[in-house]
Amino acid sequence: MSIADNIRSLILGGQYAPGDRLGEVELAEALGVSRTPVREALRHLQSEGLVEIVANRGARVVEYPHEDLDAIFELRARIEGLAARQAAATATTRDADHLHEVAVSIRDHAERSDLDSVYRLNAEFHRTLVRLGGSTVLAQSINSLIHSPVLLRTYNSFDAEAMRRSVNHHIEIAAAVHAGDPDWAEAVMRAHLFSARASLLGPRTPPRKQV
Repeated sequence: MSIADNIRSLILGGQYAPGDRLGEVELAEALGVSRTPVREALRHLQSEGLVEIVANRGARVVEYPHEDLDAIFELRARIEGLAARQAAATATTRDADHLHEVAVSIRDHAERSDLDSVYRLNAEFHRTLVRLGGSTVLAQSINSLIHSPVLLRTYNSFDAEAMRRSVNHHIEIAAAVHAGDPDWAEAVMRAHLFSARASLLGPRTPPRKQV
């Protein structure tokens, strides 16, 4: 495992929270290496969007405000729900079979707790669904909303029940596409993303009463 992989694991494992400072000296001592490879690893993690490096202030874990994360999932649910709807209306049987195969692979790797493969296959599933919908505008909109650090943190926030629910959502979305049912596909995709939001952000506060 590389130095960057080790630091990424520390962040995603919760040892460093969003906004926490990542001291080169402390990390070097903890990992048993010099400061130079730590500095290079932090730059690599900055390119991933997981770390922010500020001149004369050092590195810290990127922090997304709660309101921004909430908005990201809300927009994704609307836009990816529409993408799932279009995919169900236009996908061929062969396309739907491929989507199902990816969903089953996600389940198999999740059962082995292989989060790296789950993360990679999840990205393939969502990309495939958008491609099947055939809309360049939707694809561009979704790409602008998907942030790797947010997705990584989401998967690391899943308990066993949340992971099982996510896996089942993928399989059900594929079934809806195979059935050519746009309403079903859109509903499950929206539920899928709202469930992920709940795992990452916790219970939603009730809306304030109007005075």
